[in-house]
Amino acid sequence: MNSLNIEICDVTLRDGEQTPGVSFSCKEKVEIATMLDEIGIEMIEAGFPAVSENENECVKTIAHLGLDARVCGFCRAREPDIQTAIDCGVDMVSIFIPTSELHVRLKFKKPREQVLEDALNMIDFARDHGVQVRFAAEDASRTDLPFLKQVYRGASDHGAAMISFADTVGCLIPSEMHRIMTELVASVDRPLSAHCHNDMGCAVANTITAAEAGAFQLHTTVNGIGERSGNASLEELLVALRMKKGIDRYDLSKLTELSRMVEQYSGVALPRNKPVTGELAFSHESGIHIAAILEDPSTYEYFPPDLVGGERHFILGKHTGKKALEHVVASLGCELSETQICTVLDMVKEHSEHKCKITPEVLRKLIQKAQESPA
Repeated sequence: MNSLNIEICDVTLRDGEQTPGVSFSCKEKVEIATMLDEIGIEMIEAGFPAVSENENECVKTIAHLGLDARVCGFCRAREPDIQTAIDCGVDMVSIFIPTSELHVRLKFKKPREQVLEDALNMIDFARDHGVQVRFAAEDASRTDLPFLKQVYRGASDHGAAMISFADTVGCLIPSEMHRIMTELVASVDRPLSAHCHNDMGCAVANTITAAEAGAFQLHTTVNGIGERSGNASLEELLVALRMKKGIDRYDLSKLTELSRMVEQYSGVALPRNKPVTGELAFSHESGIHIAAILEDPSTYEYFPPDLVGGERHFILGKHTGKKALEHVVASLGCELSETQICTVLDMVKEHSEHKCKITPEVLRKLIQKAQESPA
């Protein structure tokens, strides 16, 4: 098992809030930021201060909470944006510019070399005001590498503390990420951050791959929320780092609580089968599986639910076996004969095949029916 030199920057409060229809209150942002800090996240991107006066106040509040995590403010490469973030008291400003031909042509309508020169001057402005800079290339994954290297070297020469690679439209697969990030890490003398979107479902895999290729700062959002299909999921990434890379400095036991909090505050419902924190993440119906789990949970669980603050559930249905039913019946405090267990099992399977959910209340009725039946 090889470990990695990484840190996490969670961007739930900025990119996560850019999920269509999502808006966090300042109180909600403070609660999310506080729990991220308790988990051990090293940097929190608190928001985009220039968006509104309320957003400005939220970022300022988080910056003054006294968290162990460093607080970052997101900015366009414009003096007013940067000054607004600095006035909030953030530890770092993330200054971004588009770098792909497509984005520069549509947004600026002038040569990208001129766009870059203007942006590099903003690094000087921020540093002159005593704040660290992370210089981010938007749509970096669709930017030709020679120019992207020019961008990053310019940022380094102007004193940026970190540079960021954004797969803005989630167009990369892991093999492409590894090739590009390896080349960038070898050619730039600043820590690189990886900001991955999930349009093709590769955000977490691309983020881990970027780390393996030498990226230092890994960007996440809770529940993987964010624009369109979202960003790399914090909970999935942290579990992968624990299980595959031996990184154990984060308190994963709070992940389920945080996930539920963000689900509630964002209004974005979790898929039932969401990895790590979904309702079905540790739920089992198959009789073969449950019988094995009762002997040793690792037979069908790669990591235990208590690692992430979750709970194991046995679901009764058409695939349920006798041992699983006996376990669930006993957990309800009921005792049934062999014949009664078999009767209840038959009824469970019949109900399930008619798409009837076997809730505890339904099961109790089936148990009562079996007990009242003549032996």
